[in-house]
Formats: sequence, structure tokens, C-alpha cells
Amino acid sequence: MRVRKQELGSRNIAGARVEQRRKAIGMKQKDLLTQLQVRGVDLNASGLSKLEGQIRSINDYELIALSDVLGVSVNWLLGIEK
Repeated sequence: MRVRKQELGSRNIAGARVEQRRKAIGMKQKDLLTQLQVRGVDLNASGLSKLEGQIRSINDYELIALSDVLGVSVNWLLGIEK
């Protein structure tokens, strides 16, 4: 497993939770990207890495697709519910 080289940014609040959940369910980034593309979200590996590192903003439709793929609520991704 690779270790993040950059510190977490402040462009979104969901990225760290996306990474946490993805790893918890044993999903690789490329698998998540494939599932997102099936749902109409065109995101590349660099974009996902930046999203998880909180150095890229996240769009509302991406947030909805991520919650669906990862099996969590949008509120959980946003840190509103535990």
C-alpha cells in the first residue's frame, strides 16, 4: 500500500471518508473508478487521488455516486452522521 506524500488539503470534507470506506471494504482505486464510470462519473486516477487527499473539490453528482458505490450515506461522507 502506498503512503500519501502530500498532507491532506482543505478543498473538500468527504475525501478522507471516501478513502477510509474504500479501504475498509477492500476496494482498489481502479475498481472504484470503474464503478463510478458505470454511474456516469468520468473521473481519472489522478482526480480520485486528489479527491481522497482533499486537494480537489467534489461535485454533488460525484458525492451521490460515491455514496452509492461505497454503500454509505451522503451524510456519512460529509461527516454529519457517524
